[in-house]
Amino acid sequence: MAAPMDCVESPEREGGAGRRASGVEVSVPSDPAAPAPMCPHGPTLLFVKVSQGKEETRKFYACSACRDRKDCNFFQWEDEKLSEARLAAREAHNQRHQPPLSRAQCIERYPSFVQLPLTQRKFCQSCQQLLLPADWREHGEHQLLSDITITQLRRPSQLLYPLENKKTHAQYLFADRSCQFLAGLLATLGFRRVLCVGTPRLHEQIRLTALGEKSNMKSLLLDIDFRYSQFYLEDSFCRYNMFNHHFFDGKAALEVCRAFLQEEDGEGVIMVTDPPFGGLVEPLAITFKKLIAMWKEGQSQADSHKELPIFWIFPYFFESRICQFFPSFHMLDYQVDYDNHTLYKHGKTGRKQSPVRIFTNIPPNKIILPTEEGYRFCSLCQRCVSLENQHCVHCNSCTSKDGRKWSHCFLCKKCVKPSWAHCGTCNRCALPDHSCAGPQDGCFICGALDHKRSNCPNIGVSKRPNRAVRKQKQRKSNKIKTEPLKNNP
Repeated sequence: MAAPMDCVESPEREGGAGRRASGVEVSVPSDPAAPAPMCPHGPTLLFVKVSQGKEETRKFYACSACRDRKDCNFFQWEDEKLSEARLAAREAHNQRHQPPLSRAQCIERYPSFVQLPLTQRKFCQSCQQLLLPADWREHGEHQLLSDITITQLRRPSQLLYPLENKKTHAQYLFADRSCQFLAGLLATLGFRRVLCVGTPRLHEQIRLTALGEKSNMKSLLLDIDFRYSQFYLEDSFCRYNMFNHHFFDGKAALEVCRAFLQEEDGEGVIMVTDPPFGGLVEPLAITFKKLIAMWKEGQSQADSHKELPIFWIFPYFFESRICQFFPSFHMLDYQVDYDNHTLYKHGKTGRKQSPVRIFTNIPPNKIILPTEEGYRFCSLCQRCVSLENQHCVHCNSCTSKDGRKWSHCFLCKKCVKPSWAHCGTCNRCALPDHSCAGPQDGCFICGALDHKRSNCPNIGVSKRPNRAVRKQKQRKSNKIKTEPLKNNP
């Protein structure tokens, strides 16, 4: 997985192509046709600061992939005019921060490396690079691994150090259990090609299975980590930024992706993506729709109603946000685990329930989850659910999202988490020790309690923020009036 940037706890903490939705949102440029300025990670995104429902008038460009300016310090006001000297300095900076080897060099070097005797196959752990004999002197003082086998070359995610800086390209890789389940499910559903967007371990699993002649499935990996360029030829890897739909190797790489999606008239292909959890949903959705459009280019007019099958792997609390952009998606109960994340895995060192789920447009009754892992089929819902997810006769659905048994609240007219209780002040269910007052409760625009600003149906209506603030102040005032006075000593 090219995976989570951070351990996000709620959709309100959604960070944006490294930024926080509570303070910064992606914006539309004043001139959409004008190219965005470039940083080392490709075209930047335009952001705007938001404070209590009000957008600041001045927008700015920042890196699409990094949310910490220590990792990528690009910043430019939308209306800022740069001198030729500054533009030249920026171009030089971008060139200095490119990978040490070009994609063409990697492709040329790989066959030479494979042909070396086992004793001469060396990997520099310090530089994360496969070494040819001509490179040995330069890396003489570095930490080296020798006798690199073909098996190791086929599992680069185990050979490379995971990038675990949570504020940039953190990589939390699928546990074998989840990876094998996904690969097996794709084969059972009859897919012959898998576009792996940020899922390097699934890409490896598919290729290994095909080598064992258990499957004829093919895979193409799109990932921002340039280190994978060393292990794959042109038809199996493209360096790609999923936040801005940028192919680092230009039109040639884009055409590789296009050909892969449109092969066999677009039949038998699925996209599986595992984005960084700290990334904004909106730019990801825009990118995925561009990949969908690329796939549709190869469709006939009669097939224009078809959808590209997709598995989007993301925490369950982003469900409403994802379905806002893809209404045909639904969430599966399957809990995705990761090897190198202390929270998102089963076992003594991890939480019992992983919050990561699969969102898909494939009908749920076609997806069978493994009973040995604690899933059952609900005949009323016509889908597989976790054992603890009990069918609610009042909601007419298996309502649990987090793997626990939820309880029905007759006042809210819906099921809620077992740890929640109904609050008379807020008139909704929440944690017993929650704060009833303050701007974090409800929507800044209309004052409603059942959604946040980003999902408000009145987001374009003027003068609503002030009304919302008044409502929130009134709730706070009511709370103070209803609290018992403490006796003076």
